[in-house]
Amino acid sequence: MKSKSNSFFKGGIIQNIVMLLFTITCIFPAIWLFYSGLKDKSEFYANPIALPKHPSWKYYIEVFQKSDILTWMLNSFRNTAISLVLIVCIGFVIGYFLARMRFRCRNLVYGYFMLGLLIPIYALMVPMYVVFTKLHINNQWYTLIFPYVAFGLPIAIFLVESYIKNLPIEIEEAASIDGCSFSRRLVSIVLPMCVPILVTVAIIQLFQIWNEFPFALILIDNKSLLTVPVGITLFKGQYVTEYPKMMAAMMISIFPTMVVYFIFSKQIIKGMVVGAVKG
Repeated sequence: MKSKSNSFFKGGIIQNIVMLLFTITCIFPAIWLFYSGLKDKSEFYANPIALPKHPSWKYYIEVFQKSDILTWMLNSFRNTAISLVLIVCIGFVIGYFLARMRFRCRNLVYGYFMLGLLIPIYALMVPMYVVFTKLHINNQWYTLIFPYVAFGLPIAIFLVESYIKNLPIEIEEAASIDGCSFSRRLVSIVLPMCVPILVTVAIIQLFQIWNEFPFALILIDNKSLLTVPVGITLFKGQYVTEYPKMMAAMMISIFPTMVVYFIFSKQIIKGMVVGAVKG
């Protein structure tokens, strides 16, 4: 018995050590970005990993004063907010109809949306650029919303359809017998039950859209409409790159998503587990 308890105890210690090391590898990049922005150039080039000997907020202040990072963050926030609303609303409605309604070509429609999960973004960059240029809708404040919604809908529809398909339909039938209209059932009954999966979809897409780079790079040339990921590339010079300043800018850019993640971390885990079980 003692040998079994000792082996179990040792196994628990090893497991905790492995999980601790894994956690450190996830957290360290953000910590490294933060304190790298507190170094000067000579100190950073001497040892990029070491802690700063004389921390200074100079580069963080310069990023705000000498760049358009606030404008870039505002552009990213606008694109993200509008895209999230459209993805969640459209994904919920289409996911519900695919889960509950039986109609001709239903599988064909579902498969059409699921193709969006298989087609890589980079395969569509050139065609997308040509189409947007021909239609003269590139370099507009709403330009990026189209590809963001288009590529966000497949995963939203997949998760919502899988979730609603496993919800008890008897609740909706009882409400229908009581005289509840279809729109009322959809908004007052189904929508509240789908909040966990919709929040999961929104959070996944938040990170995806905020950090999106390829479409923002090829479809937007106007500096006043740049998003954060593309704007940060302007800190890289042709011959010299001030890496501490770039690190400071990157830390500022990821700070909003980090705050959202820490606030909704339990909801993210809960939603992913629920989605996995329901699917």
